[in-house]
Amino acid sequence: MKTNYDFLVIGAGIAGASTAFALCQQGDGAVPEVLMVEREAMAGYHTTGRSAAHYTETNGPSAFRALTRGSRRFYESPPRGFADHSIVSPRGKLHIARQDQVGTLESFYEDCRRLGPGVRFIDGAEARRLNPSLSEAYVAAGVHQPSMDIDVHALHQGYIRSFKTRGGTLILNAGVLGLERVGGRWQVHTEAGSYSAAVVVNAAGAWADVIAELAGLSQFGLVPKRRTVIQFDAPEDLDCRDWPQTVDVGEAFYFKPDAGRIFASPADETTSPPCDAQPEEIDIAVAVDRIEAATNIKVRRILSKWAGLRSFFPDNLPAIGPDPREPTFVWVAGQGGFGIKTSYAIGRVAAALATGRPVPDDMKELGLEAADILPDRLLARP
Repeated sequence: MKTNYDFLVIGAGIAGASTAFALCQQGDGAVPEVLMVEREAMAGYHTTGRSAAHYTETNGPSAFRALTRGSRRFYESPPRGFADHSIVSPRGKLHIARQDQVGTLESFYEDCRRLGPGVRFIDGAEARRLNPSLSEAYVAAGVHQPSMDIDVHALHQGYIRSFKTRGGTLILNAGVLGLERVGGRWQVHTEAGSYSAAVVVNAAGAWADVIAELAGLSQFGLVPKRRTVIQFDAPEDLDCRDWPQTVDVGEAFYFKPDAGRIFASPADETTSPPCDAQPEEIDIAVAVDRIEAATNIKVRRILSKWAGLRSFFPDNLPAIGPDPREPTFVWVAGQGGFGIKTSYAIGRVAAALATGRPVPDDMKELGLEAADILPDRLLARP
């Protein structure tokens, strides 16, 4: 079996898959030889496979907003062979407020309307028309904006399938045990064998700092945080198919319909070590309590429950690009809750930086500043 590659990508979640895909799309010349290794028996087992992603262009720091906008066209019209349908589908997003939260909602509205078209401030009656499950006693006002659901499975599998079609290799059950520089190349030792590569891409999600330490580089302070999701049946007397994703303006909960069921979360952010995250009973109870308080829904039975880890650097921005201490070690980590909707642009930017090219011009035009994403800033932090 082949053991020498140009690039070795660690992690086959959305970050690794999109970067590996982009590396194999480099122009019309020779396609680089790319290996992607994944510690689990299934790609996307952790955070990617547990995401109920939503596409909105008005939230998050400017770097994430630029990366989101830079991904939209690809999601709406994926290339032939990537997916057999659009990756996104329309679904509005509704932020709601109690009477005591209206001031916060008004500030939120002013921020959103400067960042994107179609944002509307609405009264409680209009909010309840858009989502008839909402309680009249709870909801005083709302902000509605256009947005879209993302088919996470189709997107992730499209990256992997296209990567393989272009000659890329994916090896599962290949947790990284150690990395070292030998003769100007990386030797990466995994549970499936050892491999050599000129460049290593660290797309290991919650484990990215662990991988850096294995490579002999100090950690950058990545903090994984647990997010819980529950699923239950939608009310039988209400047609929920067209409900918007509904979010408390204080970010205490959110919920949205999916195939006759409701996905809901208490929007928890509990610091966790890198692990196979599992939902805690207290977070499930909090989710149910908050949904029932804001709506006329009674959660009779939890159909399923899960948790995933979203990872953050101290400044809540991603690290994309070569490590300043060792340029052949490339970071693609710290996407927080924005990893799915930004993945296409992040893959392109990471591939460009990994091959010694600058941030693509179209991403600069969208407002992406290299200084906001390069890992250098994390080394320099106090």
